[in-house]
Amino acid sequence: MKTINLNNGVAVPILGFGTYQITDPKEAEQAVFDAIEAGYRHIDTAQSYLNEEAVGRGIARSGIARDELFITTKIWVENVSYEGVKTSFQRSLERLDLEYIDLLLLHQPYNDVYGAWRAIEELQAEGKIRAIGVSNFAVDRAIDLAEFNKIIPQINQIEISPFNQQTKNIEALKAEGIIPEAWAPFAEGKKDIFNNETLTSIAKKYHKSVAQVIIRWLVEQEIVVLSKTVKKDRMLENLAVFDFSLTDSDKQAIAELNEGESQFFSHADPEMIKWMASRKLNV
Repeated sequence: MKTINLNNGVAVPILGFGTYQITDPKEAEQAVFDAIEAGYRHIDTAQSYLNEEAVGRGIARSGIARDELFITTKIWVENVSYEGVKTSFQRSLERLDLEYIDLLLLHQPYNDVYGAWRAIEELQAEGKIRAIGVSNFAVDRAIDLAEFNKIIPQINQIEISPFNQQTKNIEALKAEGIIPEAWAPFAEGKKDIFNNETLTSIAKKYHKSVAQVIIRWLVEQEIVVLSKTVKKDRMLENLAVFDFSLTDSDKQAIAELNEGESQFFSHADPEMIKWMASRKLNV
């Protein structure tokens, strides 16, 4: 598996298995087990996914040595404070049944971000977290966090897909030494992406699927990619992206699909901020 070195030297597998919306405990455990068996070594979960225990069971069942795996979880909004991070992180460790986390992210750019970041820095110094970062932070918020704290975020996990390519933001993050990580690379199937004429044409040329073309497009940009499926054949398919390369004309055709906006919601929307603030999960 290809890896990318973060700004603190930690290597992260460029392909990760996402567990968002896999909420049934048995299905989540089986999906993680199958993903690891298929070849994934990077597993992504979050407090708000409400599946950390099941993810932990899938990891344990795999029998793969802990140091061969890269496990990510995220701090939910209600816990984004100094004390909130310290207490909720310990609960996440217990649910996952792990002694340390490879990557801990602040899931959203709200609440006491700076207090939470100081707690995360301390947890990293204690060896409980190997890498630290953020998710859904605008570039200016990520850089602000970097400039006024000891440690620069190592990753910013953001929405990136052919419809929302974030080219300038990706360049700005990389210039600061922050690796971009793509969630929803397939836009969760919106706008019939798997039947998009441009993408299907490129896929046919290489005898690949549209999903494989999208993953390859991101890999060639040195972006960490999360993809999710509960079907093992799709897991294997999504990993098989290292035997072809896109041409400049392929990339230009994909560039023309960019709409320059989220396919879901704006993180600057006051109503969305209020909704997240009200979503108390007690995790």
